[in-house]
This record gives sequence, structure tokens and C-alpha cells, in this order.
Amino acid sequence: MAHAFLLNPALLAAIELKTLDWVIIIASILVCFVPALFVGKKSGESTSEFFASGRSVPWWLAGLSMVATTFSSDTPNWVTEQVRKFGVAGNWQWWAFVLTGVSTVFFFARLWRRSGVMTDLEFYELRYSGKAASVVRGFRAVYLGLFFNCFIMGMVTLAACKIANILFDMPYWQTIVICGVLNVVFAAHSGLWGVLIIDMVQFFIKMTAVFAAAYFSLREVAKRTGVGETAFAGLQELVSTLSKQQVVMPAEAGAQPVMSAIDGSGQPILNILPNFDMWSLALMIFIVPIAIGWWANWYPGAEPGGGSYIAQRMLASKSEKDSLGGTLFFNIAHYVLRPWPWIITALCSIIIYPDLASIKAAFPTADQGLIGHDSAFPAMLKFLPVGFMGLMVGGLIAANSSTILTHLNWGASYLVHDFYRRFINPTGSEKHYVGVGRICTLLLYVIAALLSTVMSSAQEAFQILLQIGAGTGLLYMLRWFWWRINAWCEIVAMISSFLIAVGFFIAKKNGLEMGFAKEIIIGVSLTSVTWLVAAFVAPQTDRATLLSFFKKVQPAGPGWDAIRREAGVPESTVKESGDHMGLATLGWVSGCTVIWSSLFAIGKFLYGEMTMAWILTGVFVVSGIVLLQVIRKLWT
Repeated sequence: MAHAFLLNPALLAAIELKTLDWVIIIASILVCFVPALFVGKKSGESTSEFFASGRSVPWWLAGLSMVATTFSSDTPNWVTEQVRKFGVAGNWQWWAFVLTGVSTVFFFARLWRRSGVMTDLEFYELRYSGKAASVVRGFRAVYLGLFFNCFIMGMVTLAACKIANILFDMPYWQTIVICGVLNVVFAAHSGLWGVLIIDMVQFFIKMTAVFAAAYFSLREVAKRTGVGETAFAGLQELVSTLSKQQVVMPAEAGAQPVMSAIDGSGQPILNILPNFDMWSLALMIFIVPIAIGWWANWYPGAEPGGGSYIAQRMLASKSEKDSLGGTLFFNIAHYVLRPWPWIITALCSIIIYPDLASIKAAFPTADQGLIGHDSAFPAMLKFLPVGFMGLMVGGLIAANSSTILTHLNWGASYLVHDFYRRFINPTGSEKHYVGVGRICTLLLYVIAALLSTVMSSAQEAFQILLQIGAGTGLLYMLRWFWWRINAWCEIVAMISSFLIAVGFFIAKKNGLEMGFAKEIIIGVSLTSVTWLVAAFVAPQTDRATLLSFFKKVQPAGPGWDAIRREAGVPESTVKESGDHMGLATLGWVSGCTVIWSSLFAIGKFLYGEMTMAWILTGVFVVSGIVLLQVIRKLWT
């Protein structure tokens, strides 16, 4: 049936936007970007306004901005690729980061806001001492602000190019130029205030668009399979058809997975948990992420202990309560509200485009070299009717801009505040630093655009980033709770994780590939050993710095007992500051339970598995009550 659809010549035509579509696209862009124009003057007053919004952002705006930033043009493409290659269970590669995100809410959000730094890199010279502290701050300013940041923007730009190429036959360079002009101009003009405004509007536009994509994808499944024309009929047919199919991973390395009837030798497409009989697959998509990845790997937007643009929003919040509330809202919206529209669209794509050949056949004029499983999401958008297509295109433009704008502002904040201002020109005026930030904004996008031309898929880039950050995550959490963590630990961890990742890359190029999951386990183990050794043998942070840090931030836990006693601060004072470790742990557990139970309850309702759906709903209600009680006590 799916292949018969591909033979319809009318559906091979390029997508044409109608007048109504163009009106909606223009309206979507204007409603996102025009308000941001009016904050340019305020943002240009100082680096605090340009990079931290004057530390006056309310919790709901901080939370919406975090959600919108992580909702980029590459995200639905990446989710679609995971579902097509590994089934629904493939999403555990990012669902496991629930543990990371909620731990940031209850253990780290208030500490970040209390530190009072402008960027998370400024933290290094608050927490550590000596030349090593300066070195690690300056190095990470370039390493993260330039290399990592541009790599991520390259991923997002690649996704935008694939979407534009599939939908409109647009050449690679045209997409880069259009996105570049739009994003660089606004990022340079409006600073973080403009990013926050665009994020807020973009979130609602994009959520409406992806729900529409799922709805009309289900209707297309119903029509193509002859069961009717309603989305409900399409959902029933989707579940009925795919519940009988599995993904079988080929033995040959690099070969594409194939679909087959359920026989126990593959990963059932609809299963939320992996088939543990397929050990190598379960290890990669579930066991490593849930047992190791969430605490051991550094990944922008899901950093153990918080960091990058998540820390930027926490630091810009107007109070500790707003920092906590915004981060909690982000995690609930990120993991509960967004996944299923993407997943449903991805599942529909399996029926409509069962393999890469069917996508290529449906879009013969597209750049065949750009087409992969992640191209299936934009391929499904051709079934959107007039009006909704305009909303989706406008939403994709806004989503791309939201993420790129954030990374441009975040990266420029590192390069200006933590490198240029700290090491090159510490005596410039505020307007001078804002001007340098605007120049950095342009350079960052140019580098990111060039990097996008050498990438092939979002999954490839995702794995590279995880490998480079493997083993550093636990360090970024423990530095808040153990005085022995020093600047040399961070230097050693960065160097070792990078060298190990390079070693695996070289080995892979020479045919010595051992698999991504095993590489992560080895990388985490070796890197963790190196920085733990440095914690005991490297020069320690001087006592005065430790005492100053403790008095300002007041971290809880036994790892600071010696410093607390030396500072003359009673334990009761630390508890009164709101950092109750037991209560925070209960909040962490109940928060993770709320997110996972509601996420999976939605899935079970969609699958028609009502008994399990109601059981999960009950778990959600009970854990939600516990979570609310914890929050109330922490906020009192």
C-alpha cells in the first residue's frame, strides 16, 4: 500500500505555498521578531542586559525560553531517525536525561542563582583559585563558546538545509544565507531579551504546528490504507499495523536497519522499552543512557549540574524561586508535552515511506546526498493542507531562529565576558563589550555554517558530542558538593575525554570500531579515573577561596563539612537557606516519576492499552502530589 502511494505522480510534485500560507508565514515571523526589535536599545546598555537580561526574568519566561531553545529544526528530524531505526524505545537516548534535568531543578538551580555570576564560566574563578582557575575559564570560553557551540549550530543548520531541500528544492547555500541574515541581525541587535521574546512566541506556534503534523499524518495513513479519512481511524490502523512489526539490526556494520514481522529477533517498533534479548541495541539506546549517560556525559542543554544556556536562563532569573520554577517547567514541557506529536509523525512515516528509497522516489528533485532517515519528518509535512503548511514553515523558521539565536548569544557571552574581557581588554566600556559581542555573533554563525557542510546527520553529531563529553558529567555535579574538586580536575577531564574521543575516531577510520555504547563506557571510565586522581594529587584550591565560595553559595552536604566548620557557619544556617538534601532527593525522585509516568501514560492511551494507561495516570497523580508538597516546603 505504501509503495502504491509513491506511484502517484501528483504527489511527486514540489510543494507549492499558497497565498494563505505566505500570509501565515509572514505573520508568524513578524509576531516573533518585531517585538524583539524594541528591546535592542535596552540590550545595548550593558553586557548584563545583553547577555543576562538584567537578571530580571520571571520563572515562566525562563522556562519557556529553555523549552523553545531545545525545540529546534533538528529535533523532530533526530526523533524521527531514532524511531525509524530503533523503534519508539530509541528515544531513551534522550529520555534518560530526565534524571539530569530534574536533578538540576532540586540540587543546582538555586545554587547557580545564588552564585551571582554572569556566565557559568565565571563560576570557575569563584570556585577555584590560582592560574589554573583562569586557564580553565579561558580555555572553556573558546572550547565551548567556539568549538562546541558552532558544532551544535552546525547540526541545527544541517537540519534546516534538509527540510528546505525536501520541501522546496532549495539549495544548501540559500538556506544558510537566509537563516544567517535573519538570525545574525536579530542576535546582534536584541541580545538575550530579544531571544526570550522570540522563544516565548515560537513555543506556541511550533507546538500548534507539530500537533497539526501528527494529525494530518494520521489522516494520510487512514486514506492510504483505505480505512477512512479520520485521524482516529489512522491511529487505529497505525497501531494495528506497527504492533506486528519490528526493527531488525543488520549484522553488517553501517548497514541500514530493516522492518520485519515480529519473531523475537528484533526491536518491536511500538515498545517503549527495548528488547533486552538484543543486547547490543539495548545497551546503546537504554542501558548506557539510563545507567551512565545522564550523570557521566556533558551535553549542551542536559548538563549534569546545569550549564550552558540552561545556566544562562537560571542566572538571568530574578530570584532563586524563579530559577527553580523555570527549570522545573522546562523539564515537564520538554519531556511530556513535546515527544508524542513527533513520535506519531515518525511512526506514520514508516508506513508512508518504509525505506530510504521510497523517500528518494517521492522527492526526485531533492539533493539525494542529503536524504537520510531524518529526512522523513520534512517528507511528511507535504500532507499538511493550505494554511497549516504556512504555520509549519513559519514555526520551523522560528524554531531554527530560537536555537541559533540562543547559541549565538550564549557563545558570544563566553567569548566576550570570559575571554576577551577577562584576558585581552579588561578596561573597556560596556558599550565596547556589547559591540565586540555583536562581531562575535557574526563570526560564530559563519563558522557554524561551514561546519554544517561536513556533517551527514543529527545522530552522527549527537554521538560525537557525547563522546567528547564522556566522563566529565560527574565532575560538574560533585564540584558543588565536594571541596576537593579543583581546577586541575576540570583541565584533566577535558583533555582526557577529548583525546579518548579522537582515539576512537582514528580507530574507527582504520576499521577498528567497537560500537558506540562500549566506546562511551570506556571513555567514561578512563576520564573519571584521571580527574579523580587529580582531585587528590593536583594542587588544591586555596582555603580563602573555598571559604569565600561557601559563605556566598552555602552548598549543602557532607563534602563541605570541614570548610563549613572552618568558616564558623552552623549546619542549621545552611539548612535554613533552603538546601535540604533529603527533601531535594525526594523532589528529584518524585519529579522524574511525574515526567516518565505522564509521558508513558499518554503513549499507552494512544496505543489503546487502557489498563496500563490508567495505572500510569494513578502513578502520575500520586507522584505529582508528593512533588507539589516538596516544592511548597522548599519555597517556604
